[in-house]
Amino acid sequence: MILYKFFRGAFRIALKGLYRFESIGYENVPDEGPVILCSNHISNWDPPLLGCGIERQVCYMAKEELFKLPVVSYVMKSFSAIPVKRGGNDRGAIRATLQILEQGKVFGIFPEGTRSKTGELGEGKTGIAMFALKSQADVVPVAVIGPYRLFHKVKVVYGKPIDLSKYREAKSSSETMREVTQVIMSEIQKLKDAHQQ
Repeated sequence: MILYKFFRGAFRIALKGLYRFESIGYENVPDEGPVILCSNHISNWDPPLLGCGIERQVCYMAKEELFKLPVVSYVMKSFSAIPVKRGGNDRGAIRATLQILEQGKVFGIFPEGTRSKTGELGEGKTGIAMFALKSQADVVPVAVIGPYRLFHKVKVVYGKPIDLSKYREAKSSSETMREVTQVIMSEIQKLKDAHQQ
């Protein structure tokens, strides 16, 4: 946690200096208990940006190749990062993520699965719905609003937790998963529309 706080502080200074970083709605992120931050994805800077906007530590998935590099591996483990195999359903990573949430931590995820080249919100993958429905985590939509151009403002906007109680009470199905995914992506889009520069 000490190493995480050090890097978060360094990134905050860098982001504020280079991109006039601004965090909006950080009070919407619960102070305790499991939380899933669901954000659009426009840059490699997005993961540290999400973490810089709030005080709680944010855990992410990271490609397993990074864990084979000694120094990088140490940093990843210090950040509670979850190794994931690319190009398939990594059940180990799924179990590890659910355990992170069971421990009451914050997990950050980009439902699109890849960066948007246009800045427009893409289609969300249903994996986010699976995490949301299999856990009791608060699901917080997040919008990263750029572009990342030197000395131009970049904002991270945290919305209010999404009420998914009716979906958690219903029988799980592929249709439910798609609907939950759409609800989450819709809330991210609303934040983008409301705060677009």
